[in-house]
Amino acid sequence: MAFTASHINRAYLADVLDNTTALDLGSDAFKAALFGNTGTPDENATSANTAFGVGQWVTGNEISQAGQWPTGGVALTSPSLNSGTSDVVFFTASNTASGAAATLANIYGVMVYDTTVATPVASQGICFNYYGGPNSVTNGTFTSVWAGTGIARFTL
Repeated sequence: MAFTASHINRAYLADVLDNTTALDLGSDAFKAALFGNTGTPDENATSANTAFGVGQWVTGNEISQAGQWPTGGVALTSPSLNSGTSDVVFFTASNTASGAAATLANIYGVMVYDTTVATPVASQGICFNYYGGPNSVTNGTFTSVWAGTGIARFTL
């Protein structure tokens, strides 16, 4: 079992296109929760199993520290949907950081989820992003630096 790749959740995209959920990538509230290498993220999981707190994303697999990077994750700031580039639509936000005294170890990736909607499932995961291996910080700031190409990117 391992966290080895970044993916958009297939169920999330299907739910949006089927109008099962009314996610608004430009104005909903989102969080980023950190995870270690326990479990295997699955981009083909059902909607219910992409939600924060279930399946791979149970809090027992989460890496957190009260007051620094809390259980449930850190809120994304300035989320936006960008469609200004030909053949590309992407979701992005400002880089997400812990408090200044974080001690976090063996972080392999992050799950990004919507905290606004409850249908088809509360806290539905949008995507998960792999950090390329274990990352840690000791009494400092842990920052998830989002790619310039977005947190989640759709190439048409």
